[in-house]
Amino acid sequence: MTLCFESLNVIKKGNDALSIKALLIKLTNHDHHSFHELYNRFSVQLYANILRMVRDQDLAQEILQDVFVKVWEKRELIDPEKPFNAYLFRIAKNTVYDHFRKIAMEKKLETHMLSNGTETYSHIEEELIYKESSQLFLNAIDKLSPQRKQVFTLCKLEGKSYHEVSNLLSISTSTVSDHLLKSNKFIRAQLLISDPVVFVLIGYVLIS
Repeated sequence: MTLCFESLNVIKKGNDALSIKALLIKLTNHDHHSFHELYNRFSVQLYANILRMVRDQDLAQEILQDVFVKVWEKRELIDPEKPFNAYLFRIAKNTVYDHFRKIAMEKKLETHMLSNGTETYSHIEEELIYKESSQLFLNAIDKLSPQRKQVFTLCKLEGKSYHEVSNLLSISTSTVSDHLLKSNKFIRAQLLISDPVVFVLIGYVLIS
């Protein structure tokens, strides 16, 4: 009897995957109904993931809406063959990152203006702050061991699942998880030492 239930579960998962793929194909052809159906299926879990990153219900809801607006705006670029949940999570992480980057820049610019007695700043200054934050993060990644760096890049920057990385690198999913856990701790420590503002900006987003 157990085998029958397991078979039914496999069939159900297969049908769900086919159903999502069909919805994505319709979405790329500007189908509004498919868009709303995908929202209904994925929004609850995505909201929970965003809330874990931002720890604010109103902000999480706002970012959730932004994510699906971006999905609709870029619907023609969606690949129905790829996992949609990973695609959504990648957009969510980038949106949260942009939010915290903006806050961090505003804090730095406010400090800069107060210390220099000015109320204006240039776009060049803003770009320099962004580059500084990104470079500190990349420097921390470069200090990882080769395999941990590869695992971190594939999972966190490219949005691949543990299973996908496991297959690509011929290692177990538990090894992937262990590499990520240790990489996260190392990068958090490096960012905190380098710049506390960058730690707030990046530490709770890309490596949460």
